[in-house]
Amino acid sequence: MPEHYLTDELRSELKMIERTIKILDMVKKEQPIGISKLSEKMDIEEHKIRYSLRLLQKDHIIEPTRYGASLTERHEKFEKELIEDLIEMEETIEDLIEMLPG
Repeated sequence: MPEHYLTDELRSELKMIERTIKILDMVKKEQPIGISKLSEKMDIEEHKIRYSLRLLQKDHIIEPTRYGASLTERHEKFEKELIEDLIEMEETIEDLIEMLPG
């Protein structure tokens, strides 16, 4: 896949969003679950797990407990909003593709 300055940052952000959604799914299945256990089960470095959990915590989707991360009641609303956001982004990308000759 060719790398271009114009799309490198977007590609990186998409990987982070994908990782965070996978972590959210694992928290949902295994809660409460700690960073080390998530890292081990998902084969993702702990600092990346910690970063994604921090993002989810800032959005009040998870909360730390003494036993690890657990979902809050806000997670269902968040997931619906995230789907809407991703669909909107998909439509924008489709519009951009249509603008290019090819």
